[in-house]
Formats: sequence, structure tokens, C-alpha cells
Amino acid sequence: MSITYTIISFIIALGTLITFHEFGHYLVARWNRVKVLRFCIGFGQPIFRRRWGKDQTEWVIAAIPLGGYVKMLDENEGKVASEDLPRAFNRQPVARRFAIVAAGPIANFLLAIVLYWLIFILGVTGMKPVLGPIEPATPAAQAEFTMGETIVSIENEPVASWQDARWALLRYAVNQSANVKVQTINSNGEINLRKLDLSQIDPDKLNENFPGIIGFSGYQPIVKPVIGQVISDGVGYHAGILVGDEIIAINDTEIHTWMDFVQEIRTNPGNSVELDILRNDQLIMLKVTPEITLENGKQVGKIGVAPIVDQAKFEELLVTVSYSPGKALQKAAEKTWETTILTLQMLSKMITGDVSWKNVSGPISIADYAGQSAQMGLTSYLAFLALISVSIGVLNLLPIPILDGGHLMYYLIEMVKGSPLSDKAIIMGQKIGLVMLFTLMTFAIYNDISRLITG
Repeated sequence: MSITYTIISFIIALGTLITFHEFGHYLVARWNRVKVLRFCIGFGQPIFRRRWGKDQTEWVIAAIPLGGYVKMLDENEGKVASEDLPRAFNRQPVARRFAIVAAGPIANFLLAIVLYWLIFILGVTGMKPVLGPIEPATPAAQAEFTMGETIVSIENEPVASWQDARWALLRYAVNQSANVKVQTINSNGEINLRKLDLSQIDPDKLNENFPGIIGFSGYQPIVKPVIGQVISDGVGYHAGILVGDEIIAINDTEIHTWMDFVQEIRTNPGNSVELDILRNDQLIMLKVTPEITLENGKQVGKIGVAPIVDQAKFEELLVTVSYSPGKALQKAAEKTWETTILTLQMLSKMITGDVSWKNVSGPISIADYAGQSAQMGLTSYLAFLALISVSIGVLNLLPIPILDGGHLMYYLIEMVKGSPLSDKAIIMGQKIGLVMLFTLMTFAIYNDISRLITG
């Protein structure tokens, strides 16, 4: 994936999310007859600037697409003509000011609902939740799940794909639930109700392959160790491996499936291995040295070959889930709510120290996710946008001075005490807010750099 593709995907994502957020502020301000002086997307040097409308609002697109703002007429920011005083933001009743500030995060939640609605109408293609081998000494093994079973529901919530199963399990894993009811059906049509104990799952590992930590893996049809493709100029090509070769053994270890073959190659990076190969009914031996490749900071071996795959068997495991417009809207609202709650739970666990701050992502990681999701297709990109939109909505509602949530906190205090906070208190709050925001961004960027270095 090219850097250019990643950057474009990132800019489109941030531009869309920030525009909707700021448009929420703008729209409610206009509904309340507050004069808007500037609507700006981005920071730094303007690359586009125009004035439109009765109020000659300045519309600006700036060079750095990492934020935006709506500047309203306000006596705290400069002189206001006497005829415009009724339209100044600071002259509005506290309820109106509250509504204008809250409109930004609310716009992000509404955007997430629209995006999820589109996803549920278009349909999501995924793998059926059929269980592969169960890892020993895991919660799944203790609950006596068996390979070949299909997950039907989790806590009475229907599950149609592995995406559904992963999302449902994540919600219960965050809370370290002790008895999660999972209903399965096997190939004989027998229905089983099993209880998963997730109380010992480390919340700090939830962004890894946590279904694997539970003991689950997706079922994969057995693929024979027969070569279907050899990458030209690769290690396998130079060793003399040909399409149609069947791998019988590696270093005298019998090979029965393609996964057996992959496992042996991966565990021998840089080490010469002997392959026993069946070619045209004749047994031959080749030596190959797997190329050293780094994956997640670990060295693994690869030789540049792929198997013959029976595509029909894999297509049998695919399922496309879609809904009618009405049902899709209901599901979209539920998904947005669940994502919001999950985000708040993760934040609270970071504050209490139950989850590491290493889970905080900065602009580099978000850009990478944007590029990856865009490459995977429209529905994946829309899902990414919806998730980030919810995150922006939640972040802006946190009671941190200088964020929307901080202003809302000020207005709530004003409603209770009957008068605004003093300028001294607001200035002190802004200083505290800047320190908190700077600390958060420092963590995020540090994590980004760490991920780049460690893979």
C-alpha cells in the first residue's frame, strides 16, 4: 500500500469527520440567529478562502487537516457593533450556548448512525462463525467448545458472522464477565449452550487477537500441501520448487496439511531445511533456506509459495448480512450506542490503570488504519469512519477545558449557580485543559512511533 494512498484516505476521513462536527456547531448557531464569522477546516496556512451568505461568513480550508473551528461573534473576542449585540454568542441564554456547543459531538454520533445504516443496507460480507481448533487451557477449552461448531448467539444476541461474534465477545471481555452464554450448533444439528468465563482475560490485550486468547479460531477448510503458485525470483523459485509439487516432509517431519508446511517454514527463518517432494509420482529432495521476515517484531521464515486452493470450499464459509432500511436504522443506532459505551469503558479502564495507555492511537496509526480500511473496500472504510466519528464525539464530550465537554461543564455550573464562572477560573481551566490535551497527544504520538519501530 503506497504512502500517497494512505495519506489521501486519511485526509478524506478527517475532512469528512471534522466537517460534520463543525457543521453541527454552525447549523445550531444559525438556528439560534448567532452570527458566524468563520467556518474553518484545518489549521495553518489557508489554501481556500471565500465569503458567502447574508452574514458574509468566511469559509476556509487550511493546510493541516487535524482539526477545525467555527468562529462566532463574541464580545470576549473583540468589539461588537451595537446592532449585532443580540446576535453575539456570549449574549445568548445559557441553554442556547449549551445546545450550540453540544451540536458538534451530536453531529458525529448522527454521522456514525448514517454510516452504519449505509453499511447494514449495502450488506457486510464475512466468514461464518464456525469454530476451528480450540486452543488448550483457554476459556473456550474449559467451556468444552469443539471444532466445527457454529456460534448461533451470544447472550441471546444472534450472531451471523465472525465480525458479529468478535464484537459481542469484545463487549463482555472489556467487563471481564464470568458467565457469557454462547449457543452453538454442530454438523449434526445438535444445539449446545456453553458458558464462557472471561473474568481472567487481560483487558490490556483486547486490541490483539483476543478471540485467540479466549481459545477461538475460525474454521479453515483443509488445504493439501500442494504448490499452486511460485513467486518468481523468490526463495522457493531459486530452490527449484515447481507448481504441482506436493510436500511430503520437512527435515523428516511428515507434512499432512498446508498449515503444517507453513508452520515448519515460519519457524526456520534463515535455516536450511530439506524438503521431500512428490513430483510426477517421483520422490525428490530439495534444500531451501527460508527468507527472514519481521512480523510484529519477530523473525519468521517465508519462501514465496502459495497452495492450490479449492475456492468453492472457502465460499461456502462466506455470509453476507444485510437489512431493510427500517431494520438497518435500528441496528445502526444500536451499533453507535454500543460503540459509544465500549469507548467510554475503555477510557475509564485507562484512567484506573486496568488498560494500558499504549492503546491510545495518534495520527500516524489512524492514517494507517484509514489506508488499510480503504484498500479493503467501501464497507470497511465506512465502518472505519463510523468508529472514528464515535471516538471524536466521545472525546469532545469529555469534561476537559478547551474541548466542547469542558465548555458544557462550565455551562452546567452556570445553570446551577445562576451566573457564569469568573474569567480567572476559565483561564485556569484552559491552562489545565491544554496540559491534559498535550499529555494525551504526547502519549498518542509516542505510541505511534513505538509501533513503527517495533512493528
